[in-house]
Amino acid sequence: MSLIHHVVTGAGRPPIVFVHGFACAHTDWEAQVAHFSPRHRTVAVDLRGHGASPGTAAECSIERYGADVAEVMRALALPPAVLVGHSMGCRVVTEAALQAPAQTAGVVLVDGSQFAPAMEAVLAQRFATPDGYATMTEGMFRNMFTTRSDQAMAAAVVARAARLPRAIGEKMLRDMQRYDAGRFTASLAGLRVPVMAVQATYSNEKRERRPLREGQDTPYLDMLRASIPSVRVEIIPDTGHFPQLDDIARTNALIGSFVAALPGG
Repeated sequence: MSLIHHVVTGAGRPPIVFVHGFACAHTDWEAQVAHFSPRHRTVAVDLRGHGASPGTAAECSIERYGADVAEVMRALALPPAVLVGHSMGCRVVTEAALQAPAQTAGVVLVDGSQFAPAMEAVLAQRFATPDGYATMTEGMFRNMFTTRSDQAMAAAVVARAARLPRAIGEKMLRDMQRYDAGRFTASLAGLRVPVMAVQATYSNEKRERRPLREGQDTPYLDMLRASIPSVRVEIIPDTGHFPQLDDIARTNALIGSFVAALPGG
C-alpha cells in the first residue's frame, strides 16, 4: 500500500510530525516547519482524501488515519518523534502514538475537542437536506476565525474546506462523533508519553466557537485531565481555532518548550 502524501524537511532530533485537521492540509503547518526544520526533521502529512493524498470515504476513519501516520513514521525509520495534531488531527496523532509507541516521544494536541453524544442526531438532521453539509461546513469554518485573523487567510481556509468531497466530509464528521463517544477517552488514557494540550477555543452551549481566556476550564480540558493526569495544558487566549496560523509565535514557542523538555530534546 502506498504511503499518504508527506513532506520531509530539515534534520535533527527529535523529529516532529505535523497532522492537520478536518478539511485541511499539510500546508497549515508551513510556519511551524519553517521554524523547526533548521533544528529538527519535520514531516507534514496530508490525510486520506485531503490535500495531495487520494482516498475514498470508505477508506477514511480516525483509526485508519492514525495507521497511515504510523506507516509513514515506520517507512521513514524515524527515531522517537513528537506528534503534533490540530483539531481532528488530535484524534489522529493519539491513534498514531498508540500504533507506533516505540517511535513516539511525545504528543501535542492543538485546539482539540470532543463531540457530545447529541451530535449524532444533529449531524443526521443536517445531512438529510441537499445543502445541509455545505451550509454546516461553511458555518463551522467561518466560526473558526476572529476579527483579528488575517481575513484573506481565513477566506482561503473556508474555501478549501468547501472543496472537500461531501462523501468524505460527511463520513469524517460522523466518524469523529463515533470515535469521541466510544474510544477517545480510552485512547488518551493509553498514551505513555508526555502530552501537551495547546487550547485556543471552546464551543459554548449553542455550539458556537469562542476564544478562551487564561485559566478558563472547559469540559474538553476536564476530560483531558481526567484521562491524562500529567497533561500539560497551555491556553492561547483571544485567538481562533487555528493558533498555528493566527498566533504563530506563541504556538511555536509552546511546541518548542515541550520538545526541549523531553529527554534529549
